[in-house]
Amino acid sequence: MNQSDYEFLSAFLLKTSGLSLGEGKAYLLESRLVPIANSMGMSGLEELVSALRGFPPPELKTSVIEAMTTNETLFFRDKKPFDDLIERMLPEMLPLKQATRRLRIWCAACSSGQEPYSILMALKESFPEILANWNLEIVATDLNDQIIAKAKAGVYSQFEVQRGLSIQQLMKNFTKVEEGWQIKEDLRNVVTWKQLNLLDPFQHLGKFDIIFCRNVLIYFETETKKAILDRISLLTEPHGYLVLGGAESVLGICDSFRRAEGFKAAVYNPSHSGIGRAGTAALGR
Repeated sequence: MNQSDYEFLSAFLLKTSGLSLGEGKAYLLESRLVPIANSMGMSGLEELVSALRGFPPPELKTSVIEAMTTNETLFFRDKKPFDDLIERMLPEMLPLKQATRRLRIWCAACSSGQEPYSILMALKESFPEILANWNLEIVATDLNDQIIAKAKAGVYSQFEVQRGLSIQQLMKNFTKVEEGWQIKEDLRNVVTWKQLNLLDPFQHLGKFDIIFCRNVLIYFETETKKAILDRISLLTEPHGYLVLGGAESVLGICDSFRRAEGFKAAVYNPSHSGIGRAGTAALGR
């Protein structure tokens, strides 16, 4: 790949998805984009770039963006955020929510669905009354339409369910189907799935008590991270939490959040706070 094409693709991905490719990733571009070029009858990457430089059909742009979006995930990934959710976040939050009995959670980079379903399994195990008697809404968003469709179906291979799930969790929450294992309908129905690019406006989603935005900001430049975090802070309820990935931090990037005491790793948002520790955010790994 020549330098001009590399620079064009880097700029294209930065503008359309926020992905900061950096230097030395030609091998990654080739491994992911050459199959797309072949599937569309193109001679190779050079022709694909030429098409993108002109007036590309929407499906080509979407295919390129989705191919470069990392969708690696597993059930109960990193464990600590789910421990904090059950042991600290909800016990501190639920007394404040008794009047409305309404709980809203946003998984802002849900990939193939393991994160929102892990949250639901944790709630079912430790706070079954929330699923039974509360107005619980989990909104799960991702850039990739195809991965959203997979998540909504809730069907996973034997390999996928072995990553992070115990036998007990599998048998309680999944049904064996021809393609593998499908999470049970009562859990699937709790989640609202939406395609969303974090570079686009998302205030229409409304306020949330807990926001999971893990392992996605690491791919963005600092200015983009700050803009996204500032906008997320406006959607965080005064008693709410933002959960980031273990390799992510707000330090030196965003003034909307501050570190909170008592969590394994946490920050809080003082901008909403008239009292106490409003807008707490837990960073888990």
